[in-house]
Amino acid sequence: MIVSIDVVTLAGKLIACQSVTPADDGAMAVLTDALSALGFKTERVDRGPAGAQTPNLFARLGNDGPHLCFAGHTDVVPPGSGWAHDPFAGISEAGMLYGRGIADMKGGIAAFVAATASLLAERPLRGSISLLITGDEEGPANFGTKEVLLWMMDHGHRPDFCLLGEPTNPSQMGEVIKIGRRGSLNVWITVEGVQGHVAYPHLADNPVHRLLAILSELTGRVLDEGNAHFAPSSLQVVSVDVGNAATNIIPAKASALLNIRFNTEHRGEALVRWIEACVARHAPNAHVKASISGEAFLTAPGQAVASLSEVIERHTGRKPKLDTGGGTSDARFIASYFPVAEFGLVGATMHKADECVAVADLEALVRIYRDFLEAFGL
Repeated sequence: MIVSIDVVTLAGKLIACQSVTPADDGAMAVLTDALSALGFKTERVDRGPAGAQTPNLFARLGNDGPHLCFAGHTDVVPPGSGWAHDPFAGISEAGMLYGRGIADMKGGIAAFVAATASLLAERPLRGSISLLITGDEEGPANFGTKEVLLWMMDHGHRPDFCLLGEPTNPSQMGEVIKIGRRGSLNVWITVEGVQGHVAYPHLADNPVHRLLAILSELTGRVLDEGNAHFAPSSLQVVSVDVGNAATNIIPAKASALLNIRFNTEHRGEALVRWIEACVARHAPNAHVKASISGEAFLTAPGQAVASLSEVIERHTGRKPKLDTGGGTSDARFIASYFPVAEFGLVGATMHKADECVAVADLEALVRIYRDFLEAFGL
Protein backbone atom coordinates (compact mmCIF):
# COMPACT_ATOMS: atom_id res chain seq x y z
CA MET A 1 0.00 0.00 0.00
CA ILE A 2 1.41 3.37 -1.03
CA VAL A 3 1.58 5.88 1.81
CA SER A 4 0.04 9.32 1.49
CA ILE A 5 2.43 12.22 1.90
CA ASP A 6 1.29 15.62 3.08
CA VAL A 7 3.48 18.23 1.43
CA VAL A 8 3.36 20.71 4.34
CA THR A 9 4.31 18.04 6.86
CA LEU A 10 7.24 16.78 4.77
CA ALA A 11 8.42 20.33 4.05
CA GLY A 12 8.27 21.06 7.79
CA LYS A 13 10.42 18.03 8.58
CA LEU A 14 13.01 19.17 6.04
CA ILE A 15 12.99 22.75 7.36
CA ALA A 16 13.61 21.42 10.89
CA CYS A 17 16.95 20.02 9.67
CA GLN A 18 19.46 22.84 10.10
CA SER A 19 21.28 21.89 6.92
CA VAL A 20 23.31 25.05 6.45
CA THR A 21 26.03 24.19 3.92
CA PRO A 22 27.96 21.92 4.47
CA ALA A 23 25.86 20.44 7.31
CA ASP A 24 23.16 17.83 6.66
CA ASP A 25 21.55 17.58 10.12
CA GLY A 26 19.39 14.65 9.06
CA ALA A 27 17.86 16.13 5.90
CA MET A 28 18.93 13.22 3.72
CA ALA A 29 17.56 10.74 6.28
CA VAL A 30 14.17 12.48 6.26
CA LEU A 31 14.07 12.29 2.48
CA THR A 32 15.31 8.69 2.40
CA ASP A 33 12.56 7.59 4.79
CA ALA A 34 9.87 9.26 2.69
CA LEU A 35 11.16 7.78 -0.57
CA SER A 36 11.72 4.29 0.85
CA ALA A 37 8.09 4.24 2.00
CA LEU A 38 7.13 4.80 -1.64
CA GLY A 39 9.25 1.90 -2.83
CA PHE A 40 12.30 3.81 -4.05
CA LYS A 41 15.71 2.22 -3.91
CA THR A 42 18.01 4.81 -2.34
CA GLU A 43 21.78 5.19 -2.47
CA ARG A 44 23.96 7.61 -0.54
CA VAL A 45 26.62 8.99 -2.88
CA ASP A 46 28.60 11.05 -0.38
CA ARG A 47 31.83 12.41 -1.83
CA GLY A 48 34.75 14.58 -0.80
CA PRO A 49 37.52 14.57 1.80
CA ALA A 50 37.31 12.03 4.61
CA GLY A 51 35.50 13.49 7.57
CA ALA A 52 34.02 16.32 5.51
CA GLN A 53 32.10 14.56 2.77
CA THR A 54 29.26 16.24 0.91
CA PRO A 55 25.96 14.45 1.60
CA ASN A 56 24.33 13.29 -1.63
CA LEU A 57 21.38 11.01 -2.38
CA PHE A 58 20.23 9.15 -5.46
CA ALA A 59 16.90 7.34 -5.47
CA ARG A 60 15.11 5.47 -8.23
CA LEU A 61 11.77 3.75 -8.66
CA GLY A 62 11.32 1.58 -11.75
CA ASN A 63 13.75 0.12 -14.26
CA ASP A 64 12.23 1.00 -17.62
CA GLY A 65 11.70 4.12 -19.68
CA PRO A 66 10.64 6.79 -19.90
CA HIS A 67 12.96 7.93 -17.13
CA LEU A 68 12.42 11.31 -15.46
CA CYS A 69 14.91 12.62 -12.92
CA PHE A 70 14.08 15.29 -10.36
CA ALA A 71 17.07 17.25 -9.07
CA GLY A 72 17.42 19.47 -6.05
CA HIS A 73 19.38 20.39 -2.94
CA THR A 74 18.69 20.14 0.77
CA ASP A 75 21.39 22.57 1.91
CA VAL A 76 20.48 26.14 2.75
CA VAL A 77 22.23 29.45 3.35
CA PRO A 78 22.67 30.71 6.95
CA PRO A 79 19.47 32.21 8.38
CA GLY A 80 21.03 35.50 9.47
CA SER A 81 19.14 37.84 11.77
CA GLY A 82 15.84 39.70 11.70
CA TRP A 83 13.45 36.75 11.63
CA ALA A 84 9.99 37.11 13.16
CA HIS A 85 9.70 33.31 13.10
CA ASP A 86 12.14 30.58 14.11
CA PRO A 87 13.93 29.85 10.81
CA PHE A 88 13.98 26.10 11.50
CA ALA A 89 10.53 25.62 13.02
CA GLY A 90 8.44 25.42 9.83
CA ILE A 91 5.75 27.70 11.22
CA SER A 92 2.52 28.05 9.23
CA GLU A 93 0.70 31.33 9.74
CA ALA A 94 -1.99 33.15 7.73
CA GLY A 95 -1.61 30.77 4.80
CA MET A 96 2.19 31.09 4.62
CA LEU A 97 4.81 28.48 5.55
CA TYR A 98 7.98 30.00 7.00
CA GLY A 99 11.48 28.57 7.24
CA ARG A 100 14.97 28.77 5.86
CA GLY A 101 15.04 26.86 2.61
CA ILE A 102 11.29 26.50 2.09
CA ALA A 103 11.52 28.40 -1.22
CA ASP A 104 15.10 27.45 -2.07
CA MET A 105 14.39 24.60 -2.27
CA LYS A 106 13.06 22.20 0.36
CA GLY A 107 9.51 23.07 -0.65
CA GLY A 108 10.16 21.96 -4.22
CA ILE A 109 11.61 18.64 -3.04
CA ALA A 110 8.65 18.00 -0.73
CA ALA A 111 6.24 18.84 -3.54
CA PHE A 112 7.85 16.38 -5.94
CA VAL A 113 7.81 13.55 -3.39
CA ALA A 114 4.17 14.28 -2.57
CA ALA A 115 3.32 14.40 -6.28
CA THR A 116 4.94 11.02 -6.81
CA ALA A 117 3.00 9.57 -3.88
CA SER A 118 -0.22 10.94 -5.35
CA LEU A 119 0.45 9.27 -8.71
CA LEU A 120 1.43 5.94 -7.15
CA ALA A 121 -1.72 5.91 -5.02
CA GLU A 122 -3.77 5.87 -8.23
CA ARG A 123 -1.93 3.33 -10.35
CA PRO A 124 1.40 1.58 -10.96
CA LEU A 125 4.27 3.56 -12.41
CA ARG A 126 4.77 3.16 -16.17
CA GLY A 127 8.48 4.00 -16.35
CA SER A 128 11.13 5.27 -13.94
CA ILE A 129 11.38 8.21 -11.56
CA SER A 130 14.66 9.16 -9.93
CA LEU A 131 15.87 11.91 -7.61
CA LEU A 132 19.32 13.47 -7.60
CA ILE A 133 19.66 15.40 -4.34
CA THR A 134 22.80 17.12 -3.09
CA GLY A 135 23.73 18.80 0.17
CA ASP A 136 26.11 21.29 -1.43
CA GLU A 137 24.52 23.58 -3.97
CA GLU A 138 24.76 26.80 -1.99
CA GLY A 139 28.47 26.23 -1.32
CA PRO A 140 31.44 25.33 -3.54
CA ALA A 141 29.50 22.47 -5.20
CA ASN A 142 32.72 20.56 -5.80
CA PHE A 143 31.48 17.21 -4.50
CA GLY A 144 27.74 17.49 -5.01
CA THR A 145 25.72 17.16 -8.20
CA LYS A 146 28.84 16.80 -10.36
CA GLU A 147 29.89 13.68 -8.46
CA VAL A 148 26.41 12.16 -8.40
CA LEU A 149 26.16 12.57 -12.18
CA LEU A 150 29.41 10.66 -12.64
CA TRP A 151 28.12 7.92 -10.34
CA MET A 152 24.84 7.77 -12.28
CA MET A 153 26.66 7.29 -15.58
CA ASP A 154 28.86 4.57 -14.07
CA HIS A 155 25.78 2.72 -12.78
CA GLY A 156 23.60 2.97 -15.87
CA HIS A 157 21.22 5.70 -14.73
CA ARG A 158 20.76 8.04 -17.69
CA PRO A 159 17.40 9.84 -17.55
CA ASP A 160 15.57 11.05 -20.63
CA PHE A 161 14.92 14.41 -18.99
CA CYS A 162 15.62 16.21 -15.74
CA LEU A 163 13.37 18.62 -13.86
CA LEU A 164 15.22 20.83 -11.37
CA GLY A 165 12.98 22.26 -8.67
CA GLU A 166 14.61 25.65 -8.14
CA PRO A 167 12.26 28.58 -7.34
CA THR A 168 11.92 29.98 -10.85
CA ASN A 169 8.91 32.26 -10.38
CA PRO A 170 9.61 35.89 -9.42
CA SER A 171 6.25 36.71 -7.85
CA GLN A 172 3.47 34.31 -8.94
CA MET A 173 3.25 30.63 -9.74
CA GLY A 174 3.42 29.89 -13.44
CA GLU A 175 5.56 32.80 -14.56
CA VAL A 176 8.84 31.18 -15.63
CA ILE A 177 10.40 27.91 -16.74
CA LYS A 178 14.18 28.06 -16.97
CA ILE A 179 15.45 26.30 -20.09
CA GLY A 180 19.03 27.50 -19.87
CA ARG A 181 21.48 29.52 -17.83
CA ARG A 182 24.28 31.92 -18.58
CA GLY A 183 27.84 30.88 -17.93
CA SER A 184 29.83 32.57 -15.20
CA LEU A 185 33.51 33.48 -15.27
CA ASN A 186 35.54 35.11 -12.50
CA VAL A 187 38.93 36.61 -13.37
CA TRP A 188 41.54 38.03 -11.01
CA ILE A 189 44.13 40.33 -12.60
CA THR A 190 47.23 41.40 -10.67
CA VAL A 191 49.64 43.94 -12.15
CA GLU A 192 53.04 44.31 -10.50
CA GLY A 193 54.85 47.64 -10.47
CA VAL A 194 57.61 49.43 -8.60
CA GLN A 195 56.70 51.43 -5.53
CA GLY A 196 57.96 54.98 -5.29
CA HIS A 197 57.30 58.60 -4.36
CA VAL A 198 54.65 60.35 -6.45
CA ALA A 199 57.01 63.32 -6.86
CA TYR A 200 59.57 61.08 -8.58
CA PRO A 201 57.52 58.92 -10.94
CA HIS A 202 60.53 58.23 -13.16
CA LEU A 203 61.95 56.15 -10.31
CA ALA A 204 58.79 54.05 -9.99
CA ASP A 205 56.45 52.02 -12.16
CA ASN A 206 52.78 52.71 -11.49
CA PRO A 207 50.75 49.50 -11.96
CA VAL A 208 47.45 51.35 -11.59
CA HIS A 209 47.88 53.10 -14.93
CA ARG A 210 48.38 49.82 -16.76
CA LEU A 211 45.51 48.17 -14.92
CA LEU A 212 43.23 51.04 -15.92
CA ALA A 213 44.25 50.61 -19.55
CA ILE A 214 43.44 46.89 -19.31
CA LEU A 215 40.04 47.54 -17.76
CA SER A 216 39.26 50.25 -20.29
CA GLU A 217 39.90 47.88 -23.20
CA LEU A 218 37.98 45.01 -21.63
CA THR A 219 34.92 47.05 -20.69
CA GLY A 220 34.94 48.84 -24.04
CA ARG A 221 34.19 45.67 -26.00
CA VAL A 222 30.62 44.72 -26.77
CA LEU A 223 30.75 40.98 -26.20
CA ASP A 224 27.63 40.23 -28.25
CA GLU A 225 24.10 41.42 -28.94
CA GLY A 226 22.42 38.42 -27.36
CA ASN A 227 20.41 35.84 -29.28
CA ALA A 228 16.94 34.34 -29.46
CA HIS A 229 17.08 32.91 -25.95
CA PHE A 230 19.71 35.00 -24.16
CA ALA A 231 20.29 38.62 -23.29
CA PRO A 232 23.69 40.15 -24.22
CA SER A 233 26.68 38.91 -22.24
CA SER A 234 27.90 41.24 -19.51
CA LEU A 235 31.39 41.97 -18.18
CA GLN A 236 31.42 43.70 -14.82
CA VAL A 237 34.38 45.01 -12.82
CA VAL A 238 33.48 44.10 -9.24
CA SER A 239 36.64 45.12 -7.40
CA VAL A 240 39.76 47.27 -7.92
CA ASP A 241 42.36 47.29 -5.14
CA VAL A 242 45.79 48.76 -4.49
CA GLY A 243 45.91 48.64 -0.69
CA ASN A 244 47.28 52.16 -0.55
CA ALA A 245 46.43 54.35 2.44
CA ALA A 246 48.95 57.09 1.58
CA THR A 247 48.54 60.04 -0.77
CA ASN A 248 52.14 60.28 -1.87
CA ILE A 249 53.12 56.70 -2.70
CA ILE A 250 52.91 54.98 -6.05
CA PRO A 251 51.77 51.46 -5.15
CA ALA A 252 53.73 48.33 -5.94
CA LYS A 253 50.72 46.29 -6.97
CA ALA A 254 47.24 46.79 -8.36
CA SER A 255 44.55 44.14 -8.78
CA ALA A 256 41.06 43.80 -10.14
CA LEU A 257 38.30 41.20 -10.08
CA LEU A 258 35.97 40.75 -13.05
CA ASN A 259 32.86 38.68 -13.55
CA ILE A 260 31.41 37.82 -16.95
CA ARG A 261 27.92 36.34 -17.27
CA PHE A 262 27.98 35.01 -20.79
CA ASN A 263 25.50 33.44 -23.15
CA THR A 264 25.82 30.61 -25.65
CA GLU A 265 27.72 32.84 -28.08
CA HIS A 266 30.83 32.18 -25.96
CA ARG A 267 32.79 29.49 -24.17
CA GLY A 268 34.56 30.26 -20.94
CA GLU A 269 38.04 29.30 -22.13
CA ALA A 270 37.80 31.57 -25.18
CA LEU A 271 36.91 34.51 -22.93
CA VAL A 272 39.85 33.72 -20.67
CA ARG A 273 42.22 33.72 -23.67
CA TRP A 274 40.86 37.11 -24.78
CA ILE A 275 41.46 38.58 -21.34
CA GLU A 276 44.94 37.08 -21.11
CA ALA A 277 45.86 38.58 -24.49
CA CYS A 278 44.60 42.00 -23.45
CA VAL A 279 46.53 41.89 -20.19
CA ALA A 280 49.69 40.79 -21.98
CA ARG A 281 49.57 43.80 -24.30
CA HIS A 282 49.45 46.29 -21.45
CA ALA A 283 51.31 44.45 -18.68
CA PRO A 284 53.34 41.47 -19.94
CA ASN A 285 54.37 40.42 -16.43
CA ALA A 286 50.89 40.59 -14.92
CA HIS A 287 49.21 37.54 -13.41
CA VAL A 288 45.78 36.31 -14.53
CA LYS A 289 43.77 33.73 -12.60
CA ALA A 290 40.45 32.53 -13.97
CA SER A 291 37.65 30.34 -12.64
CA ILE A 292 34.76 29.15 -14.82
CA SER A 293 31.93 28.14 -12.51
CA GLY A 294 29.73 27.02 -15.39
CA GLU A 295 29.30 27.21 -19.14
CA ALA A 296 26.21 28.67 -20.76
CA PHE A 297 23.69 26.09 -21.89
CA LEU A 298 20.28 25.87 -23.52
CA THR A 299 17.75 23.05 -23.49
CA ALA A 300 16.07 23.41 -26.85
CA PRO A 301 12.30 23.52 -26.27
CA GLY A 302 10.87 20.09 -27.05
CA GLN A 303 8.03 17.81 -26.00
CA ALA A 304 8.98 17.67 -22.32
CA VAL A 305 9.18 21.46 -21.97
CA ALA A 306 5.96 21.87 -23.98
CA SER A 307 4.17 19.38 -21.71
CA LEU A 308 5.46 21.12 -18.59
CA SER A 309 4.34 24.49 -19.95
CA GLU A 310 0.87 23.16 -20.77
CA VAL A 311 0.43 21.66 -17.30
CA ILE A 312 1.56 24.88 -15.62
CA GLU A 313 -0.84 26.98 -17.68
CA ARG A 314 -3.69 24.61 -16.92
CA HIS A 315 -3.16 24.93 -13.17
CA THR A 316 -2.17 28.59 -12.90
CA GLY A 317 -3.83 30.29 -15.85
CA ARG A 318 -0.47 31.66 -16.91
CA LYS A 319 1.61 30.62 -19.89
CA PRO A 320 5.14 30.49 -18.47
CA LYS A 321 7.97 32.39 -20.12
CA LEU A 322 10.85 30.21 -21.28
CA ASP A 323 13.74 32.06 -19.67
CA THR A 324 17.53 31.84 -19.29
CA GLY A 325 18.23 34.75 -16.94
CA GLY A 326 19.30 34.90 -13.32
CA GLY A 327 22.25 33.31 -11.61
CA THR A 328 23.70 29.83 -11.88
CA SER A 329 22.25 26.56 -10.63
CA ASP A 330 23.25 22.91 -10.67
CA ALA A 331 21.54 22.67 -14.06
CA ARG A 332 24.90 23.83 -15.44
CA PHE A 333 26.31 20.40 -14.52
CA ILE A 334 23.26 18.37 -15.50
CA ALA A 335 23.01 19.87 -19.00
CA SER A 336 26.24 18.12 -20.03
CA TYR A 337 24.55 14.74 -19.60
CA PHE A 338 20.85 15.06 -20.45
CA PRO A 339 18.21 17.75 -21.12
CA VAL A 340 17.15 19.79 -18.10
CA ALA A 341 14.58 22.46 -17.30
CA GLU A 342 13.78 24.22 -14.03
CA PHE A 343 10.46 24.98 -12.40
CA GLY A 344 9.55 25.44 -8.76
CA LEU A 345 8.04 27.84 -6.26
CA VAL A 346 8.00 31.63 -6.00
CA GLY A 347 11.49 32.79 -5.08
CA ALA A 348 10.75 36.32 -3.86
CA THR A 349 11.92 35.57 -0.28
CA MET A 350 14.75 33.11 -0.91
CA HIS A 351 17.89 33.86 1.12
CA LYS A 352 15.96 36.56 3.03
CA ALA A 353 14.82 36.74 6.65
CA ASP A 354 11.38 35.14 7.08
CA GLU A 355 11.75 33.11 3.88
CA CYS A 356 8.29 31.78 3.10
CA VAL A 357 5.92 30.43 0.49
CA ALA A 358 2.15 30.34 0.28
CA VAL A 359 0.75 26.98 1.32
CA ALA A 360 -1.59 27.27 -1.66
CA ASP A 361 1.44 27.57 -3.96
CA LEU A 362 3.04 24.52 -2.38
CA GLU A 363 -0.11 22.51 -2.94
CA ALA A 364 -0.40 23.83 -6.50
CA LEU A 365 3.16 22.71 -7.20
CA VAL A 366 2.25 19.18 -6.08
CA ARG A 367 -0.56 19.13 -8.63
CA ILE A 368 1.69 20.55 -11.36
CA TYR A 369 4.43 18.01 -10.71
CA ARG A 370 1.91 15.17 -10.51
CA ASP A 371 0.32 16.05 -13.83
CA PHE A 372 3.72 16.53 -15.44
CA LEU A 373 4.62 12.98 -14.41
CA GLU A 374 1.46 11.84 -16.19
CA ALA A 375 2.22 13.95 -19.28
CA PHE A 376 5.76 12.59 -19.39
CA GLY A 377 4.32 9.10 -19.80
CA LEU A 378 4.81 7.88 -16.26
